[in-house]
Amino acid sequence: MHNTRKINNDVYWVGANDKRLALFESAYPIPRGVSYNSYLILDQKTILLDCVDKSVSNIFFQNIAYLLQDRTLDYVVINHVEPDHCATLAELVFRYPEIKIIGNARTLTMLKQFFTFDVEKHFIEVKEGDEISTGRHMFLFITAAMVHWPEVMMTYDSIDKYLYSADAFGTFGTLNGNIFADELDFEKDFLEDARRYYTNIVGKYGKMVEAVLKKASTIEIHMILPLHGPIWRKDIAWFVDKYQKWSSYVPEENGVLIAYSSVYGNTENAANILATKLAELGIKKIAMYDVSVTHHSYVLAEAFRFSHIVFATTTYNSMIFVSMDSFIRDIVAHNLQNRTIAFIENGTWATTAGKMMKDALVQLKNISFIDKSVSITSSVKNNTLDELTELANVIFLSFPKPDISLHKTIESSAFFKITYGLFILTAKVNDNHNGCVINTVMQVTEKPEQITIAVNKANHTHDMIMETRKFNVSALTIDSSFDLLKRFGFQSGRDVNKFEGFVDACKISENGLFYIAKDTNAFYSAEVVSAADYGTHTLFVAKVTEAMVLSNAISLSYQYYLDHIKPKPVTQLKTSSKRVFVCKVCGYIEESDSDLPDDYICPLCKHTKEYMEEIKAK
Repeated sequence: MHNTRKINNDVYWVGANDKRLALFESAYPIPRGVSYNSYLILDQKTILLDCVDKSVSNIFFQNIAYLLQDRTLDYVVINHVEPDHCATLAELVFRYPEIKIIGNARTLTMLKQFFTFDVEKHFIEVKEGDEISTGRHMFLFITAAMVHWPEVMMTYDSIDKYLYSADAFGTFGTLNGNIFADELDFEKDFLEDARRYYTNIVGKYGKMVEAVLKKASTIEIHMILPLHGPIWRKDIAWFVDKYQKWSSYVPEENGVLIAYSSVYGNTENAANILATKLAELGIKKIAMYDVSVTHHSYVLAEAFRFSHIVFATTTYNSMIFVSMDSFIRDIVAHNLQNRTIAFIENGTWATTAGKMMKDALVQLKNISFIDKSVSITSSVKNNTLDELTELANVIFLSFPKPDISLHKTIESSAFFKITYGLFILTAKVNDNHNGCVINTVMQVTEKPEQITIAVNKANHTHDMIMETRKFNVSALTIDSSFDLLKRFGFQSGRDVNKFEGFVDACKISENGLFYIAKDTNAFYSAEVVSAADYGTHTLFVAKVTEAMVLSNAISLSYQYYLDHIKPKPVTQLKTSSKRVFVCKVCGYIEESDSDLPDDYICPLCKHTKEYMEEIKAK
C-alpha cells in the first residue's frame, strides 16, 4: 500500500521510514530510526529526485507506481550515489527501461563501480550550472563536492524555488507522517539529531559546506528538501544559521563539555567536582559524558555545540585510556576548531595521559589550551580539590563576559517613537557600511525587547543583513530633508558609497554599525533571531541589543513625507505620443508607449506598478 505526501500540485514525497535499523552506516546509533527521502515531480516529463535504501524498496516502488498510474518515469536525478539513496537504482531501471539517469562525471564513475547494468546507456551527464526542463519545471544543477562525497550535487528548481539538497540539511529520525519541519517541534525533537547527523557525517568538511552555503545565498529558496529528515519551508534562515556555525566551527553555545573515562570512579569523581565548581561560578550550560558508556557520535556533537571542552582520563598501559583515546581520534578526524580545552589526568604511577591528550589535539586549528591542568594520583585529595577549584576559576575567566551595560542603554521610551513611517536601516560587512530607507518597523515583544523589519530583497542592505545578522534602525523625524531620503532610498549601495561625505552626521553604536544622528529621534541596534521569506521582501525578527532616544522631535510618518517632503511632480506638457507615469513614493518619471507591464518595478525605490500614477497633459 502506498504512503505518499503531496508537497505542491505536482511535487510529491515518495520516500520511506526505517524504524528497524539500529546503526546508520553501521556506525551511528539511531534509536528513532531514519527517513529516506525521494521526490517525484509529475510534469510534462516525470522526474524522480534520488532513490532510497534497499530496506524500504517495497513501499518506495509502490509509491512511485501509485502516482505514475499509466505514465512512465522519464528521468531520475542522482544527487548522491551512497547506497542509502541509490541502492534501488538498478531495479528502478529494470522497471522503467527507457529512464534517463542524470548526474555528473563522478556520478557515472561511481555508479559503474556499484552496478553491473549498462549505466552509460541511460546516463545524461550534467555540469555545474547546466539546466534541464521537464515542462513547467526548470532544474539547475549545483556541484557540492565533499558534502560529503566527491560526486555530490544539489538540484535547484528555479520555478518553484526548491533546493533538493542531497545529504545537506538532513537529520536522523523518522518523519511519522509529518514531513515538514514546521509541522514538528524541530528544536525540541530534531535539533539534537540534526546536529549529530551533521557533525558526524559532514563535520570534517566545513570548508566545502561553507562553499555550498555561499552558492545557496545567491539563489532564492522557498523550500529545502533533504535526503533525510524533514523538509524546510519556513524559518529556513534559522536552520541555515546552524549550518553556518557548524561548518565554520563556531561554538553554538558558550558552555563546558566534560568528557571523561574512568576505570574505578576516581577520575569521574574529579569530573563531577569540577562540574559543581563551574556551576557555583555561574556557568549554566554544562554537559558531562562518560565516553566509555556513551556512543562517541553523541559526545562529538556536543563538542561542536560547546565553546569549552575538558578531557579527563586515566593513564592506561602508559597510554591514554582506550575509550578516551578513541574519542580524541574521532575529534581530530572531524577537524574540530575554535575551542578552549583543558585536561584532567589520573595515574597511580607514570601519569602521562594529559601530555599525550594535548599532543594528539595540538594539530587542530585555533585551539586555546588552558595552561592550568589537574593531575590526580589515584584519587582526589585535598590538594586536588584546590587544583580543581583553580581550574574552574581559569575556565570561568576564559568565558566571554556579557556586556550587562547593554541592558542599561535600552530605554523603553525609545519604542514609543516607532510609527508607520520612514526609517534608515544600516548594516556592515567587513569595513563596508551601507543603508537604505524602509517603512516597516514594529516592536513585537517587550520582554525580551524584539522588533521586526521588512526589507526588499533588491536592497544591498538586505543581503548584508542576511550575511551578518546585525543591523541598526534610525527613526527619522519631520525635520528630515528630501536629500537625506534620496541618499539612502534612491541609489544602490552596490554602486555608490552612501556614507561618502555623510559620516559627520552619523555615530557608531556598540555593535560597530553607523546610525544616523541628524534628523532622527531614536535608534535601535538588533541581532536577527529569525528570517521569513515573503516573496519580494524578507521579514526579520530581531532581538534589540541597544536602543536610545536621540531627540523629542516628531517621528516622520509616511503620510507626512508624502504631504510635506516629497517634491510634487511637475505636470509635463507632452511633446510626444508617449504616456508619462510618476512614482508616488520617490517621484521617478517613466515614459512608455503603452501601459506599464504588471511586473514593473520602480528603478529607484523598488515599488511596484500600483505606485505609478499617470500624468495627464493639460
